[in-house]
Amino acid sequence: MDGDTLYSIGELARRTGLTVKTIRFYSDRGIVAPKDRTPAGYRLYGVDAVARLDLVRTLRELGLGLSTIRKVVDRELSLPEVAAAHAEALAVQIRVLGLRHAVLTAVAERGATPEETELMHRLAQLSEDERRRLVGEFLDAVFGGLGAATPAFAGVMRSMTPELPDNPDAEQVQAWVELAELSLDPEFRASVRQLAEEQAAEQVRSDVAGPRRDIAGVVRDQVGPALAAGVDPGSPQADPFVAAFTASYAHLFDRPDDVELRRRLTARLERVNDPRRERYLQLLAVVNGWPAPESLAPVLDWSVQALRVRIPL
Repeated sequence: MDGDTLYSIGELARRTGLTVKTIRFYSDRGIVAPKDRTPAGYRLYGVDAVARLDLVRTLRELGLGLSTIRKVVDRELSLPEVAAAHAEALAVQIRVLGLRHAVLTAVAERGATPEETELMHRLAQLSEDERRRLVGEFLDAVFGGLGAATPAFAGVMRSMTPELPDNPDAEQVQAWVELAELSLDPEFRASVRQLAEEQAAEQVRSDVAGPRRDIAGVVRDQVGPALAAGVDPGSPQADPFVAAFTASYAHLFDRPDDVELRRRLTARLERVNDPRRERYLQLLAVVNGWPAPESLAPVLDWSVQALRVRIPL
């Protein structure tokens, strides 16, 4: 019967595709033990050795160590338990490799200095708690103390909070690193803080029925048609569009639509049009898996140009 068949180590090698040296190595470590020996002392193996060696080869290809493999083939450990633990370990390795790949890609694309590379590496390896602490410090620096002025800022803060997923792709890791670097920039923090304070002042003056829209959103809606129609910001055809959004701003502060108000609005729109702010929002969308945000730069550029030509020097 097949169950009584014994194979020499050479025959076992031919059946399994493994080398004699490999089988002898596994045999010496008790993973595949011989069932008998020839009178000359050569090892003989049973038919079950073929199945055991096939399993050993598969587990080795999956990266399991010999001690673990021996426990599996000897049924001291269940294969599902071992597979689950190994899969978890591989997931960690994959994440680490993904982070390294993202950092190296960013270094290659940006031509980073050794100091910048070290910073990117540290930012990419932050734990979830460390990431939350870094984000919290940025949001507190920008919005701290403004929540009491208007409850609307709670939603604004949530909308500016990056949340890197558990298994981010390379693009998300790169976006997180750049976003984290940006949030650590004192000048950027100060710029966004000023915008937040100005928006808070506008919200305080909002109607009782609800929060007032940000002036950038108002300008987008009122200037968008002019931009789409190709209206020159310095032409007379732009006058009605300019009058519309300056009137909205004047109404907000209950002030006349005069030169001083237009100067103030011009400065406000220039700060909103900070490329770093738009970049933050773009990176935030990548990290959080959101759709890419609409760029306000075209309507803000148009509006600032239109205001400047209408303000006396």
